[in-house]
Amino acid sequence: MKRFILSLMVAATVLAASASAVLANTGDVTDPAVLKQLAQTANATAKYHNYRVALADGYLNTSMCVVDPVAGGMGVHFINIAKIMDPALNVTEPEILLYEPLKNGGYRLVGVEYMLAIGGPDAPIPTNPPPAPSLFGATFNGPMVGHGPGEPPHYDLHVWVWQPNPNGTFAQFNPGVHCP
Repeated sequence: MKRFILSLMVAATVLAASASAVLANTGDVTDPAVLKQLAQTANATAKYHNYRVALADGYLNTSMCVVDPVAGGMGVHFINIAKIMDPALNVTEPEILLYEPLKNGGYRLVGVEYMLAIGGPDAPIPTNPPPAPSLFGATFNGPMVGHGPGEPPHYDLHVWVWQPNPNGTFAQFNPGVHCP
């Protein structure tokens, strides 16, 4: 039992150190409160480096890797429908996990995405949408229509907590993320 607890402590220390290493590379974020929130996000999502854990926790693999030939990639979105339909936004509970597909068929966690639905599936953007929310001191992008069948109109915010992004921690696309 002592060995198990020691192993857990070592694993937690390694995860915290890796989160700090990623956050140290953000560069564009200097506010200590935002850095603390980003560390909370990294700690809460570290378990999703194993994409099978994300699937077990209710995230669905959309299978499509999103990339823009100029701006870079977003990767494959693993979405949690229950979280998308819940209007609460929490830095430790992202609605979407972003993965870069690997040649061996696996996935590498690169970031998270927060989403606030402002209508039902496949609905148009409301005539008078609510104001854009913010997390980490960053305002969400949108409003925008859903990107695929069944997706609601929404606001979203990408957070590159696991893959540094030269375009910024909260940029939509990351030139360091690639699709096959």
